[in-house]
Amino acid sequence: MAEKAPAPPPQWLQKILRAGFKALNENRIKEASAHCRKLLSAKPDLVEGHFLVGLIALHMNDRKTAFNAFGSVTTLKKDHAAAWANMAKLCMSQGQVNRADKALEEAVTHESGDPLIQDMIGTIFSQMGEHSSAQAWFKKANKHHPGHPPFMTNLANSYIYFGDTEGAEKLLADLLAIQPNNPQAHWILSGSRSAKSEEHIDQLEKLALVEHAPPQALAFLNYARGKELEDLQQWDRAFDAFSMGASARRQEIEYDEASEADMFKALEDTYTKEWLDAQQSGHSDASPIFVVGQPRTGTTLVERIITSHSKVHSAGELRQFELSFRRLSNYQEPKRFSAELIKKAAHLDGEKLGATYIETTHKMRGNLPRFVDKLPTNYLYVPLILKALPNAKIVHLVRDPVDACFASFKQLFADAYPHSYEQTEMARHHARYRKLMMTWRERFPGQFFDISYEDTARNLEPNARELIDYLGLSWEDSCLNFHQQAGAVSTASAAQVREPAHTRSIGRWKRYEQQLSPMLEALVQEDIDIQ
Repeated sequence: MAEKAPAPPPQWLQKILRAGFKALNENRIKEASAHCRKLLSAKPDLVEGHFLVGLIALHMNDRKTAFNAFGSVTTLKKDHAAAWANMAKLCMSQGQVNRADKALEEAVTHESGDPLIQDMIGTIFSQMGEHSSAQAWFKKANKHHPGHPPFMTNLANSYIYFGDTEGAEKLLADLLAIQPNNPQAHWILSGSRSAKSEEHIDQLEKLALVEHAPPQALAFLNYARGKELEDLQQWDRAFDAFSMGASARRQEIEYDEASEADMFKALEDTYTKEWLDAQQSGHSDASPIFVVGQPRTGTTLVERIITSHSKVHSAGELRQFELSFRRLSNYQEPKRFSAELIKKAAHLDGEKLGATYIETTHKMRGNLPRFVDKLPTNYLYVPLILKALPNAKIVHLVRDPVDACFASFKQLFADAYPHSYEQTEMARHHARYRKLMMTWRERFPGQFFDISYEDTARNLEPNARELIDYLGLSWEDSCLNFHQQAGAVSTASAAQVREPAHTRSIGRWKRYEQQLSPMLEALVQEDIDIQ
């Protein structure tokens, strides 16, 4: 016999509940919290009361209370899709991947056409690197609630990822007709094409001058402005815009440099040659090709060369390797940088880790014999990749240190690379990266392939041939015509990857040498040679 649905709360409680949600929507948090206390004092098992507590806690960045509140909701009402979706999103932000998997499965199972939940499910799939699934959910949300700017923004980003700049620009034009001052839409539009005039820059400057504009809006607008000013070779104005954008972004993110340094030390202390020699054989699959390095150093150029080969599929920037060892370690801590996680991962079974990665990439790897995983930060896990997937190939991009640092500094990232918004932090991070790669090179000689961005951009064919030979593939002339390739582009350079190789970015930092003096001084202090 079907379980009887609970009776709706009395009218007076519904009135307080509506007032609580209204206060939250209007950012009157104390008032919303007071309504919650009244609700739950009167009816401790009121599902929507606990849900409101969770939303208030999210607004206040109180993750523990949010977890508990959404947990109470799903205990009281197992089919509450919105609570499950919020749980999944929270778990992903905390690095608790196993819990996120389960919560997302429940959200998908119980979702019943609410576009807000559909959009959130799409966001979680995107965070998990499952971009095809993400786009399908973003399309559902837009179908059920057309003309809603946040849903349109997420779908436009998805179109950019898959190389559909025409679809993205059409959607953004519709969005900006509805909401002309949407900062994120302007930023996406700037990245989708090269500026030919100052018309859009003038709009961006007016929007950035709005009084009391929040840091997030200023970051979007100034990075967009800087990108277009660089397109027009207005170098000084471009740097001022990048600098303002970086300052605004730095205000709203957390970057624990000490924890990052501890994580790098744990990597160096844990993953020795002796550690790898003592490992049993990993998973035998030889299909993965990892392209690693710092962001904005040519990883996309190299990926496009490789995936222009008839036997190689472009899987994009996959988070699946790190997610695999987080899952197997059952890691519960929320830290972005964790020495503890690094140490725990060293004890995992290599065959199981490799098999988990291969299984979780199944939907993204295509039907060709080989696939490229182009997540730059996998450089951290070179020893773990060698342990888990000994037959995989690893390609590491090498680029001039100042060009590499400046390329990151002038780019607004979604939720990655928090070190990149302050010049000296960027320089110190880069020094840690270079030291770590030197360590891997010394300990694991010949087990990954270094390729220079500058050499490849200047002299494509011999470098491309050497790369393809390292991968054990036969040469195909299509690898020189990578810019004609269609498909997804998981890069900040969406407008540029359709071009042939060029040298415009080599030495670009020298146009900004005076403005970059803090970065240059910090690099010199870290014993990094500047040419």
